[in-house]
Amino acid sequence: QVQLVESGGGSAQVGGSLRLSCAASGYTYRMGWFRQGPGKEREGLASISMGGGATYYGDTVKGRVTISRDNAKNSVFLQMNSLEAEDSAMYYCAAATRSMGWPLAKYGYTYWGQGTQVTVSS
Repeated sequence: QVQLVESGGGSAQVGGSLRLSCAASGYTYRMGWFRQGPGKEREGLASISMGGGATYYGDTVKGRVTISRDNAKNSVFLQMNSLEAEDSAMYYCAAATRSMGWPLAKYGYTYWGQGTQVTVSS
């Protein structure tokens, strides 16, 4: 079992920035960030391989977010810039212990955090 603990959500202004953090309790092969707004599907935003560091980004956030890792702390981070009102959602950290298909597909992840709310307002 891998437990994930997220932090860093909250409120921000349009055009502002937020940094989300996620700490894992055990081995992870890949970690990712997803979000889900009210009445919407869970959307893959970014993923990173904990070994080689390969990253993937979703089209809706590409160029505005950066995923990074700290292997010593078994943690990943999501730096979000140029925030838009449409970025308001619950953000989830996810972990996979082996490679399972497309890195931004939710089915590829076994473990999920409890979520952290991000609210962007003008």
